Amino acid sequence: MKIYLSSNFVRKFKKLPENIKEKARNREAIFKLNPFDPRLETHKLHGKQSSEWAYSIDYGYRIAFVLLKHGDVLYTDVGTHNEVYT
Repeated sequence: MKIYLSSNFVRKFKKLPENIKEKARNREAIFKLNPFDPRLETHKLHGKQSSEWAYSIDYGYRIAFVLLKHGDVLYTDVGTHNEVYT
């Protein structure tokens, strides 16, 4: 699986607290092995973002993504629940 990063994701990731960045890297390792691992709480988004999915970094932070061809993924957003789902 190849993970591509949108410019929005990169910009917002840089602004995250260091401890959240580290948790995100650890979760990404799990995600690469199995995007639907129960520990990630991967779920489909709704409304305007119905083509996207998200998984949990921790209780407060999420990574939103789009499934691409050949099993690749595009990370589109990262942030708190309110930031990602609006």
